This record gives sequence, structure tokens and C-alpha cells, in this order.
Amino acid sequence: MNQRRYQQLLYLCFNMFWLISLEAVAQQKPNIVLIYADDLGYGDLSCYGATQIQTPNIDRVAREGLRFTNAHASSSTCTPSRYTLLTGSYAWRKSGTGIAPGDAALLIPTNRTTLPGILQKAGYKTGVVGKWHLGLGPQGGPNWNGDIKPGPLEIGFTYSYLLPATGDRVPCVYVENHRVVGLDPKDPIQVSYTTPIGSDPTGKAHPELLKMTYSHGHDQTIVNGVSRIGYMSGGKSARWVDETMADVLVGKVNQFIETSQEGPFFVYFSTHDIHVPRMPNPRFAGKSGMGPRGDVVLQLDWCVGEVLKTLDRLGLSQNTMVIISSDNGPVVDDGYNDQAVEKLGNHKPAGPLRGGKYSAFDAGTRVPFIVRWPGQVKPGVSDALVSQVDLMASFAALTGQPLSKIDARDSFNSLDTFLGKSKKHREYVVEHALNGTLSIIRDDWKYIEPHNGQVHMPEVNIETGYAPKPQLYNLKANLGETDNLATQQSALATELADLLKAVRETEGYKNGQ
Repeated sequence: MNQRRYQQLLYLCFNMFWLISLEAVAQQKPNIVLIYADDLGYGDLSCYGATQIQTPNIDRVAREGLRFTNAHASSSTCTPSRYTLLTGSYAWRKSGTGIAPGDAALLIPTNRTTLPGILQKAGYKTGVVGKWHLGLGPQGGPNWNGDIKPGPLEIGFTYSYLLPATGDRVPCVYVENHRVVGLDPKDPIQVSYTTPIGSDPTGKAHPELLKMTYSHGHDQTIVNGVSRIGYMSGGKSARWVDETMADVLVGKVNQFIETSQEGPFFVYFSTHDIHVPRMPNPRFAGKSGMGPRGDVVLQLDWCVGEVLKTLDRLGLSQNTMVIISSDNGPVVDDGYNDQAVEKLGNHKPAGPLRGGKYSAFDAGTRVPFIVRWPGQVKPGVSDALVSQVDLMASFAALTGQPLSKIDARDSFNSLDTFLGKSKKHREYVVEHALNGTLSIIRDDWKYIEPHNGQVHMPEVNIETGYAPKPQLYNLKANLGETDNLATQQSALATELADLLKAVRETEGYKNGQ
């Protein structure tokens, strides 16, 4: 064999070895499916103690995985929880990250390291399907009739199929990558959150056109027989039908998994269920006996089951980490007369917790959190204190991606805890309520800082947890947060107040460093 031929064979063998090695490395990285429900309460699932409703598919994930009983979203409302999840930094550190209007500009800077960006660098295909609610487009808001960017594709996702904001906010259209789906250019979209536009009827002026009436707010432009927050005209061919939304979204998730099955892939399935307006598919309408709110819990469970079927069918379950959680706690009446209150019965959406969505009490942020990864996560129950803010640093560790000193400053590497390989938990968890009130949990103790504000939100019937004096609760002895020990345990209250102050004033305050 001549020297040239020998060198060619060596080069070929080297390339084959390199490709095989890359494939082996790729196979070692698990696919990740993050199913992020909306307004799902700690007590809404049968695996968390619900008895009036059964969620067999989510229960399967819990049975085959690790179910956490002390896991927290970072905020008791949606936009800040989602911002924190994707950036590893508390949303309350950045102004303008409250509940976003439907025409907000992109809230996450495009030069910021994000959770999907980290995974993309690790070789993952990264997709987001469902509710976005983190703004789209440049300052001033998006051009709904042209290229809608920056958006998910500019912060680390390779594919996106979105509700721009929420189901109860206009525009009521899907956005795939940079364009509105099915838009007729002869019927351009206009959106306003300040003054009426176009001639579309509103719920306030024409309640006779509504198939679901509103209880408070939600009285502006009518789309699909439901009045929304904000005014919209045009885009008739692109408007969604609420009753088919779950089918559309889960179909896009499964399509993404199908086309990415060579792996590794990450899909952030941000479901609309169980947020208002609750308009279940006819397959689920009336099935729970608890009205539309119960029906869409069943619909959420069906969505989970459809994703699991796809993973099983493609032989991907063994090397796929499935995580199920929620952006905040529950609310029953959140703006529509949907019988959620009348048909609640003995069901307790918050379980044993006090408060709910919007609240500083624990029902606002303590949420279901389940991790399944066959062969890697031992099934069981964990009471470790964990926070969704830590997913970013944990996924970076999982995939061998370094984080700089300015990346994900509030995110801890909690990978071993999420996988059940360690019972060690965070030193503390910070919670954020609607009016900006912060709380901190360390071990069994929770401190809520003093803050003026209404004690009760009558329109949603939720206790806010706001009080002019400090609050201190022993969550082990008093999970319902009814016995304020701030006076009896004043030294501890002061210690936790100082810790909270340090976290607030020093971005990235980690274990005192």
C-alpha cells in the first residue's frame, strides 16, 4: 500500500471514529421535555392528593419518576415565572417583567444567555410550543403583519409555535417562528390595548354574542364568542378556535419530537390549560363534573398522555427526561363565568396551602414538580426544597456547558437533587408576589416581608398575604401559614429579613458568596 493510500485510510478511519464518538456523546445527552402548565394548583392532580378528579397520565409520570412536594415557581404570576425559568435570573430584578400585555416587546435581551441557548450550544434542537407571554418584536411591539422578531428564535430556540401572550388577550392568533399562521394579507391585524379599533364587537357592548360571559374585566373584543383583554381587528382567517387549541399544540409538540428524534432535543411545551378562558374540546366538556376548569385539567392530562405515547412509540422514553410543573398556583374565578366556583365541590386546587395565584402565601408558588428519566431517576417522593430558577444551571451541568459569572446568576446547579441522587437542597428559595412582595424560605421557615396592599382580592377570592408587619411561619408545623411567629421568633425573623435583603441587593447572592 502506497503512502498516499495509507494516509487516506487513516483520515477516513479518523473521521469515522470522530463521527461515532459524536453520536455516542449525543446519545448520552438525554432528550428533555418540559411540560409547563398554566395556573395548575398544588392540589389539582390526583398524584398530589386530589380525589374528585383523576389525572392518570400525569400520575404515571409521578409513579415512574420523582415527585417533589416542596418545589417552587419563582413568582405567583405567569410572565415573571417564565422569564426566570428561561434566564436563570429573578424577573423582579428587571423592570417591565410583570404580567405582560399582548403587544409587549420581547422581554429577554437577545444577547443574554438563556436555557434554550445553552442546550442549543450543546447540540440540542430546541423548540417551544404554546403560551409565550414574554413579549415579541422590538420596542414598540411587533408588526403582526410581517416578520415578528426578535422572539424565541433570537434567544436560543430553533423552532417556535406560540400563543403570543395568553388565551384571554388579543391577538388571538398562532405565531410560527416569525409569522402569524394563516394570515390573509388582505385582512391585516390591528391590536390596541388603549383605545378601540376596527368594528369588531366587544363583550361589554354586545353580551348577547357571548357563549361564555365575563365576571370581571375581559369585556373587550370578542373572538370565537369570548370577549378578551384588548382590542383586535382583522386577521379573521388566522384566529384560533379555543376548543381545538390543545389538539393543535400537542400536535406541534409531537411533530417536533418526530422531526428531532435523532436527538438530542429539548421541547418546552407551555400548555394553555388551565388558564382562562377555559374552553375544553368537546371530548372533555362535562367529563369532570366540575365545570370547564375541571374539564381542562382532564385535557391537560390528555396532552401529557399524547406526548408520552409519542415518546413510547418512537422508542425515546428511556433516554428522555420529562418534567411537569406549573408557572404559578391556582385561581378559580379569573374573569369568566365558567361555573368553576359553583362546581368546585370538595376539590381544593391549592391542597393544604393558603392563598393562590397572585399571592405571597405558599399556594402562589409551591407547585407540582415531577421528574421522570428511566434508569437515571429513582421513582419516589422528595421533600427537597427546589426552585425552577435552578433548571438553567442544572441543564448546563447536565450537558457540560459552562456558565460565565454573569450568566444565570440566581440559578444553582441542583442536578443531583432533581435526579434524586442527593437529598441536599437549596439554602433558600425566594418567592415573588403580584405587588412585588418578596418572601424567603430556608429549611422549614418562611419569612414574608412587610408590604402594604390589599389583604384580600375579592374579584378572585384569594388572600394576598400582604401585611404591614413581618410574617414568619414554620411550614413543617403550620403548612397553612396561619400562625405568625415573627414576634415570638424575632431573632430568626431578623436573620431571614437580612438574608432576603442580601439576595435583593446582590444579584447572584449564592450561599453568602
